[in-house]
Amino acid sequence: MLNINMLLMSAFVTGLLGCVIGLAVAIPATFFTVRALQKSKSEKDKANAKNILEEAKNEAKNLKKEAVLEAKEEVLKLTSECDQELKERRAEMQKAENRINQREEFLDKKEELIEKKNDAVEKSKQDLLEKEKTLNKKVEEQDAVLEKMNKELERISKLTREEAKKELIAKYEDDAKKEAAVIVRDIENNAREEADRKAKEIVTLAIQKTAVDHTSEVTVSTVDLPNDEVKGRIIGREGRNIRALEAATGVDLIIDDTPEAVVLSSFDPVRREIARISLEKLILDGRIHPARIEEMVDKVTRDIENTIKEEGEAAVFDAGIHGMHPELIKLLGRLKYRTSYGQNVLKHSLEVSYLAGLMAAEVGANVNIAKRGGLLHDIGKAIDHETEGTHVTIGVDLATKYKESKEVIHCIAAHHGGVEYESLEAILVQTADAISSSRPGARRESLEAYIKRLTQLEEIANGFKGVETSFAIQAGREIRIIVKPNEVSDEQALFMAKDIAQKIEKEMEYPGQIKVNVIRETRNVDYAK
Repeated sequence: MLNINMLLMSAFVTGLLGCVIGLAVAIPATFFTVRALQKSKSEKDKANAKNILEEAKNEAKNLKKEAVLEAKEEVLKLTSECDQELKERRAEMQKAENRINQREEFLDKKEELIEKKNDAVEKSKQDLLEKEKTLNKKVEEQDAVLEKMNKELERISKLTREEAKKELIAKYEDDAKKEAAVIVRDIENNAREEADRKAKEIVTLAIQKTAVDHTSEVTVSTVDLPNDEVKGRIIGREGRNIRALEAATGVDLIIDDTPEAVVLSSFDPVRREIARISLEKLILDGRIHPARIEEMVDKVTRDIENTIKEEGEAAVFDAGIHGMHPELIKLLGRLKYRTSYGQNVLKHSLEVSYLAGLMAAEVGANVNIAKRGGLLHDIGKAIDHETEGTHVTIGVDLATKYKESKEVIHCIAAHHGGVEYESLEAILVQTADAISSSRPGARRESLEAYIKRLTQLEEIANGFKGVETSFAIQAGREIRIIVKPNEVSDEQALFMAKDIAQKIEKEMEYPGQIKVNVIRETRNVDYAK
């Protein structure tokens, strides 16, 4: 109402201003006309002055009418805007009222459920009290019967309770000795079970205390191009640039129909990384020719060697190991670019070192040997693509060459069970290696199993009544379900999310957790005519 009054007042003021403007125009015109009449001496001049006066009055009337019309139009416009605003506010208030009513209904239903539960709990309490009274009564009756039976036995056997006890003890003394032997055997079995349980606790504790990120890589790298025209510059005239790059890096360049991308292929991860960085820098530089390629590859090779050394030193520092040969440190740094079944070998070696050290501390073994053996157990993978033999054999040769202790060398040799275990530290390294390799998420699952899990997630969700569609997203870590709003209420959507989560837990096997997100959307559409 305040807005309407303000709008009407504004319209009135506008009209009043129109009238004032009309009068302001008319009065000067009249004044000048009168003066013209006074100065005119002839009848013709008087007639002209009269005509001028009439024209001035007519013009003033016209201006007044125009001002009044403009004021009325402004009033109509403001009134229309006010009506529109009131209409919108009434609609908003109606929506808010509907939401409040829905919320009240939901709260009323919830209150009824709580009251029913309270009644059930109260009834259960009463039932328990009645059962307790009945049980106490039966216990009293049993005690009375037992006392009566004891007196009857004493009368029949003509022995007191103490005399009967002594006789029974003497009679079963031999049986007790035999039972003691059985008990000893049971104690030994229990000790073995306790040892197994304790070992599991130690392994679990070590896993809980270790948190290492995992990265997945493959034997190819992809270099993104700003546009497909760069492919021609990379190839060069008659292929001289691509030949120079392959000769300098030892990596195969695959340039196909893939838009704005070049694939680098090599089983040597260090060479592949040198080629990738060199190509990216050449593309940014814009000068791609054989001399520039050789210069850039030499520079990147030196940078990668420095990075390898720094990564090896950082790994040794993180593991808390000292006095390692510089060449072994460099080989550790090379493991940054090496993967095994999609698992980064340097991260894996650090995790094995942590796990072996934690378990060694729990069981009283040599922590330093366990950590050192865990860090170096896969050192052979740094050059297994350059040297013949398994990574275990290569690792043993490298550790022997750079004067590692016999205990550490044995940990490397035995971590895959190739030789008999001679120390507790070797067993711990092998256990830590198995834990790190097999823990969920450490190594890449097959594409077929991944797709099957996503399909099963959507099938479980679509099997519920009222589900319109569902989408497995976030690599299977979330299932997003769209329900039909006219079939599923807000309360039912809440329970549906819990039911779907329980069914997923019962029917599927998956790492981590899966978020179940049920979405219920209501749309109200209307048209203003």
